[in-house]
Amino acid sequence: MVKLSPGSRRDGRFDETAWLAQGGESMRKADIANEIYKQVGISKNEAADIVELVLNMLKAVLQKGDSVKIAGFGNFVVRSKGARKGRNPRTGEEIGITPRRVVTFRPSQVFKKYVNS
Repeated sequence: MVKLSPGSRRDGRFDETAWLAQGGESMRKADIANEIYKQVGISKNEAADIVELVLNMLKAVLQKGDSVKIAGFGNFVVRSKGARKGRNPRTGEEIGITPRRVVTFRPSQVFKKYVNS
């Protein structure tokens, strides 16, 4: 049985009004762990370990080149960018940009609708 701390929401949704009342502008890993601690009722260390575990799993999957799809949230996709020519903005000199992989995030329609409501 999961116990809920005072002030946590029964539906498991994040209480953004409480976050904003604390002066929250950007959320860090520690803030996510703290919200898990408050809403689920596990220790702060366990909550931090869970956040770290989830992020490490995401990084490992993306490092392999696979995609991460989270229903109702969005997709993280690794794209390969080829070599190209660029310019030094200060001198105008043409330079070569090496090929690389980049991670892109595509929000789901549900997430877009939530953000814009």
